[in-house]
Amino acid sequence: MYCSSSDARANALLQWLIADLGLKIQTIEPASSDASFRRYFRINHAGGCHIAMDAPPDKENVAPFIRNAALLQHLEIHVPRIFHQNLEQGFLLLEDLGCQCYLDCLDEDNADVLYQSALDSLFKLQSQTDMHACQLPEYDQVLLLRELQIFYDWFLERRMDVVLPVSIKQELEECLISSALEQPRVYVHRDFHSRNLMLLNDNSPGVIDFQDAVIGPISYDLVSLLRDCYIRWPELRIHEWVSRYYQRLLQAELIDVGFVQFKRWFDLMGLQRHLKAVGIFSRLHLRDDKPGYLADIPRTMGYIADVCKAYPELSSFNAFLQHQVLPIYQAKL
Repeated sequence: MYCSSSDARANALLQWLIADLGLKIQTIEPASSDASFRRYFRINHAGGCHIAMDAPPDKENVAPFIRNAALLQHLEIHVPRIFHQNLEQGFLLLEDLGCQCYLDCLDEDNADVLYQSALDSLFKLQSQTDMHACQLPEYDQVLLLRELQIFYDWFLERRMDVVLPVSIKQELEECLISSALEQPRVYVHRDFHSRNLMLLNDNSPGVIDFQDAVIGPISYDLVSLLRDCYIRWPELRIHEWVSRYYQRLLQAELIDVGFVQFKRWFDLMGLQRHLKAVGIFSRLHLRDDKPGYLADIPRTMGYIADVCKAYPELSSFNAFLQHQVLPIYQAKL
């Protein structure tokens, strides 16, 4: 059984499970890693198996998780059911969706089927969420700028020891933010990718890590899924998936633009997301002592480089990356 005299949070969680919930625990072990301060434990007990979430109240707020879980369940999206909650201590007892995420099993042969299932769930989120009643925060200019600042601060300045010139920074922000804000607004999961989609025997995928959902650009979750920081597919295949989903959105009248415009939204939204991701991966290493995410930066930087080369308005930022950032980054590998 997991127990450590130096881990007060784990011991408090164990006390809640045993004393308050009356669980006769057989084993308790870490269930998954997380890029936040949340932790998850798999609890095997006399009555079955559950996941316990530990979200320190001074660092994490479980209220959005609870609210968003109810919203997604209403849409018949398979998210973990919440069996018990302790808001004061930041503990939840959840349904166990298993150990196998999409990333563990995706391959050339099953990708079409698995992505179709994921896109079906995404379409349900985007087409059936009541924008007025969901009470989600807006993915607005302030949040977009805050995310880009993570890239400037943690990757460029703290890891690379370089500063993005103000003129290039302004050009980049104008390009990315104007593209994001002109898109139709829908439910945005914000981390709809292969590590947060669970392969289940039925009603797949299970969707997790939805607590940071917002109302925002229609291309965000699509690019999060198809240009995943953790697995890369040939661009031709991605283009086919994007094209099919575009047609679906068009038929549902969720968009009213041509494919060229939609693809531009997709590409630039991906650039925004990937810059943020590189910053977060660097922060996890430098601040949180989680170096494992550094292995995902080269793949993510590859997406960034490809999009920058494809759009002339990003030429100054691309030149900065190619001549001042990437040589330093390559030297650190």
